[in-house]
This record gives sequence, C-alpha cells and structure tokens, in this order.
Amino acid sequence: MVIAAIVSLILGVVCGQWLFSPDLVSLFGPISEYTLYILMFAVGISVGANKQVFRRLRQYHVKILIIPAGIVVGTVLAGFLCYLIVDMPLRDCLAVVCGLGWYSLSGVLLTNLAGATLGTMAFFSNLLREILSFLTIPFIAKHLNHYTAIAPAAATSEDTTLPLLMRCTSEDVAVMAVVNGVVCSALVPVILNLLYRV
Repeated sequence: MVIAAIVSLILGVVCGQWLFSPDLVSLFGPISEYTLYILMFAVGISVGANKQVFRRLRQYHVKILIIPAGIVVGTVLAGFLCYLIVDMPLRDCLAVVCGLGWYSLSGVLLTNLAGATLGTMAFFSNLLREILSFLTIPFIAKHLNHYTAIAPAAATSEDTTLPLLMRCTSEDVAVMAVVNGVVCSALVPVILNLLYRV
C-alpha cells in the first residue's frame, strides 16, 4: 500500500509537470474534494461495521480514550518542536503533523485548506510516519509494552499497521488498536479544519 501511494504520487507529478495541460489539471480540484467525502464515508462504514469498537466503548467508557489522547498530545508537541526548528508558522507545523499518519486524507484536506505545498508536506510527513511505524512497532512491543506500540501507528492502527500490531502484541491490544485508529481517524478532519477555519 505504501509503495502504491509513492508510485501514484510520482506518476501524478510526472503527469502534472509534463503531460497534462493546465486546464485539465484545474479539473482535479473538485475531484479531490469529492474523493475526500468518499474517504470520510468509507471511514464511517468501517466504524459502523466493527461491532468490537462499540463493545469496547461500553466496556471501558472514557478510559479507552487515554491512548488516542496521548497520541494527539504527543503529536502536537512534535509539531511545536518542528515550529522551533523550521521556518514555518506554528499553525502549518501543527497541521502537517496532525494528519496522525493518514496521508491520503491529510494531503487532500490540507491542499484544499492551505494549498498544494502544505498538502504535499502533509502527505510525505504522514506517509513517513506510517513507514516508521512498521519499523518501530516490533521494537516497542518487545522492549516497552504492547499498548505503547499503538502510538507510532496513530490513525493507521485500525488498518494498514493492524496486522503487524496483531503479530507483535495480543488480541486485546489489537482491539484497542482498532478503537484508537477509529478515534484518531475521526479527529484528523476535525483538528485540521479547526486550525484553518477558526
């Protein structure tokens, strides 16, 4: 999936730079917005179809939000650290990192909210987060604890990194990872819209 995303991006750059006319490129703006709605609809379906998520919510109540809350706080702190290091406005630094690993949505959404440059940065930043998750989850699960291994995955803990989390942790942690992924995925559009619409 990660390779497909990178190849698609490279093909898009090539088409935009050398093959497509400016008139054709301008047609992709509305298409990306409708694609965003379809992505959000798909997330809603996956949440509604997963009965374990609602069972765990009833079982753990507010305590189940500790992991996603920690992930969001850690991510915001990382965005603030980036602000201190790079020459970018704080809002832009926070927006880039607050995709929580969901590169397809954060890239499209930030392109619509703040322009193609920031959208591209968000895409690459969150794609890198997903790649690093695959590299760090086994180490974290082995040397720290199983629940901590959910943190690098953030929103991807319900889909692309879930098989790795299942292999490296336990069934109970995998269910928590799904709940975490659902919560983080729901927060991404909320956070990004708050940053640019307030």
